[in-house]
Amino acid sequence: MYSSNLTGFVLALVSSTFIGTSFIIKKKGLRKAGVSGPRASVGGYGYLLEPLWWIGMISMIVGEIANFVAYVYAPAVLVTPLGALSIIVSAVLAHLLLGEKLQKMGVLGCLLCIVGSTVIVLHAPEERSINSVKEIWELAIQPEFLLYTASAAAIALVLIWYFSPRYGQTNILVYIGICSVIGSLTVMSIKAIGIAIKLTLEGTNQAKYFQTWIFAMVAITCIITQLNYLNMALDTFNTAVVSPIYYAGFTSFTILASAIMFKDYSGQSASSIASELCGFVTVLSGTFVLHSTREPDPPILTDLYTPLSPKVSWYIQSSGEHWKQKDEDGPSPNFITILRQDHFK
Repeated sequence: MYSSNLTGFVLALVSSTFIGTSFIIKKKGLRKAGVSGPRASVGGYGYLLEPLWWIGMISMIVGEIANFVAYVYAPAVLVTPLGALSIIVSAVLAHLLLGEKLQKMGVLGCLLCIVGSTVIVLHAPEERSINSVKEIWELAIQPEFLLYTASAAAIALVLIWYFSPRYGQTNILVYIGICSVIGSLTVMSIKAIGIAIKLTLEGTNQAKYFQTWIFAMVAITCIITQLNYLNMALDTFNTAVVSPIYYAGFTSFTILASAIMFKDYSGQSASSIASELCGFVTVLSGTFVLHSTREPDPPILTDLYTPLSPKVSWYIQSSGEHWKQKDEDGPSPNFITILRQDHFK
């Protein structure tokens, strides 16, 4: 394994560990905050005063920084699939710390992710050496990648302007499709920014090139769009369904974009490419198996904060006929309302 890939692998592993752990710590913080006040799911913000929740947030930030740096040292086709390891970390810790039982098929899903990730690492292509943002810009304006970028933008716009208002609330692929396509451009931009920062810290200032700022603007735009529609997907559909589908779409489009822009598979043998694709399919299968066996969170009883309406019994007299309705568990006679026919005149 090449040294740069090894560095990228270690950083991706650290990132997955911190991100997977952050979900558990934040969830414990949310549970603790929910004991003394309204839960976050019903609009409560007590978790902001809970130190445990902030520890989880710090853990997630550290993980995202490690993931950001990993893209500088290793190709996206190596770093992105390894994100599945965070799912394993969160599943195992949820079993140990939160009492969320990990089924036998869930254990099989974890093993599949580990085996697939190992295959990907062993057959990952070498990260090409880049000495300037201008070199990345030349890769970005290749006809093949410009075609991919234009296609991705067109697909995203069609999904946003036509399909999202009509089918977004009923078809999970609409929101996830937007996130996945835009996400692949996000990774390419972030990788360019990361390399620019690395070269600048080594003494070669990259901020003087306008290309650096273009990559930064593209990254910010893509991140905002991606997060917006990912939140919409999570708010509309079950998380256990959103997560594996999003992972599959995001990873697939990112690998495709990286292969087109950075020519990741150039010079690799057919057997290495086939092995890496098999590793990715294995990780994908493990992710779906793991999520399909996870138990959903119990429903939140929001009625605890809703005042009970008083029950009313009534007695109506009309045309000499009597009709009476009374709740068996109704209130005292003081609450009985008597309606007479002349009230309706």
